[in-house]
Amino acid sequence: MKAMYYEAFEATPEIRTLSDPTPGEDGVVIAVGATGLCRSDWHGWMGHDPDIKLPHVPSHELAGKVVATGRGVVRFKVGDRVTVPFVSGCGHCAECHSGNQQVCPSQFQPGFTHWGSFAEYVAIDYADTNLVHLPDTVDDATAASLGCRFATSFRAVADQAKTRPGEWIAVHGCGGVGLSAIMIASALGANAIAIDISDEKLAFARECGAVATINAAEVADVAEAVREITKGGAHVSIDALGHPTTCFNSIKNLRRRGRHVQVGLMLGDYATPQIPMAQVIGHELEIYGSHGMQAWRYDAMLDMLAAGKIAPQKLIGRRISLEEAVPALMSLDKAEGKGISVITRF
Repeated sequence: MKAMYYEAFEATPEIRTLSDPTPGEDGVVIAVGATGLCRSDWHGWMGHDPDIKLPHVPSHELAGKVVATGRGVVRFKVGDRVTVPFVSGCGHCAECHSGNQQVCPSQFQPGFTHWGSFAEYVAIDYADTNLVHLPDTVDDATAASLGCRFATSFRAVADQAKTRPGEWIAVHGCGGVGLSAIMIASALGANAIAIDISDEKLAFARECGAVATINAAEVADVAEAVREITKGGAHVSIDALGHPTTCFNSIKNLRRRGRHVQVGLMLGDYATPQIPMAQVIGHELEIYGSHGMQAWRYDAMLDMLAAGKIAPQKLIGRRISLEEAVPALMSLDKAEGKGISVITRF
């Protein structure tokens, strides 16, 4: 198979011809129809993820068609169109049995614990627990865009924060995660405030449902700007970027008993951010993480897509080739342009 491959962290990836994968007894092999570029892939390439063992094939947002199955797979067959959460459970532990595969201690993560989908084929373990059947109305590029950013945002906004109609939600960072959160919050009837340093991204955030925007580079105090718009602070706030500044502001701009959800990864030098703990205690704030979403929850997201309440396809900025993905991966920390990039040509 043709795949993107690197043998050292921070080294320029190469396009190589590698051996085709074979399915494990409980796994499948998927012919990749589309796969997204995500900032998490950049973190992996930089060496920030201890699960990655070199050499490596990255990427974890994918959709495609099953081309081979292991003997133990019963729910999927060759020819099925599928996608998979980027955090997949083993199906046997207590967390999986409780329906929380996204925090499985033995989780399978394509592109991190195993080779990923910047390739023509990818092997996925624990297929019956984790694969999601795709309706014919959802194309591969749209389905791939759901796999990490959109699904994680869906869980963050709907399940972790339990965002309600009429509430104010502040979203810090208008990349793929932030725009997804804005779109989902708007569909749930909440009032979303988009916060970024790019006027282009803020304008796009309004197209995705934001009712107000704040350019963080043009205000003296982001948290105070949010309080002014909301008349007291956000009920819910999301750090969609993963930076000490956005994490701090996201907690600081909450009203009393507000809920902060950390979605953006805090790795490397950002792993121990400062937070306003006195406010957390005194205002009884709630702080949550959001790490992927269970396969069984995809139905709710796909139903909203079918009803036209969410349109993740609007977030696709570029459709590129595997070769074009090499420089795109290496520059993901620059956060330039709007929307997300998806590989659709191999």
